[in-house]
Amino acid sequence: MLVAAAVCPSPPLLVPDVATGAAPELDAARAACADAVGLLAAARPDRLYVVGPADEGAHGGYPAGATGSFAGFGVDLSVRLGAEPPRPQGGDSRPLPLSLAVGAWLLARADWADAPVEGLGVAASTAAAVCAGTGRELAASAERVALLVLGDGSACRTVKAPGYLDERAAGFDAEAARALGTADVAALLALDAGLASELKAAGRAPWQVLAGAAEGAGLDGRLLFEDAPYGVGYFVAAWS
Repeated sequence: MLVAAAVCPSPPLLVPDVATGAAPELDAARAACADAVGLLAAARPDRLYVVGPADEGAHGGYPAGATGSFAGFGVDLSVRLGAEPPRPQGGDSRPLPLSLAVGAWLLARADWADAPVEGLGVAASTAAAVCAGTGRELAASAERVALLVLGDGSACRTVKAPGYLDERAAGFDAEAARALGTADVAALLALDAGLASELKAAGRAPWQVLAGAAEGAGLDGRLLFEDAPYGVGYFVAAWS
């Protein structure tokens, strides 16, 4: 069953090497993410799943040892999922989608070695019921399961945001932040997929995977960080 979860934003800008001169702007978010990941370790899970949005062709599972890179941002930095050695050539050698690469970076930064790690890339279009069912399967896969869930809120909070200004964005993000901060499973499952798509809220589907995993677990939530730098909603929450 699910015993703990950490919710973190997924922008590559969390990685200081990618953010370069703008790195200090997200120091508070990084500190909150470190706290949330630390709480995962304290829960002593048997298995950790890193769940995040993924583009077409990058959906599905990623084994321990899968690697990702931030080379697309001009940075010579590679990451590996968990403490396992890199996977041998052959089989499924897909690179990690960016959200899972950010998750792998967060785990490496925390020197994660507390439980085996697997990754899951989720399509932004996945229906809430399917997300919830996936979450239930993850929670049932071991006696003590933890999730590191990556994803952002709306990208429409200001005129300079990636999706420009949408007056609905602030309300969507406020409800998402409230639900994440209180471990409100029903409210997360009620987030509207169509509206989330219009607002470019990449976290909706991963959050609903978390909601499915948390059904019946009786976890409490705490919001550790909430802001909208660059016009994008970023949230950090810890469930335990």
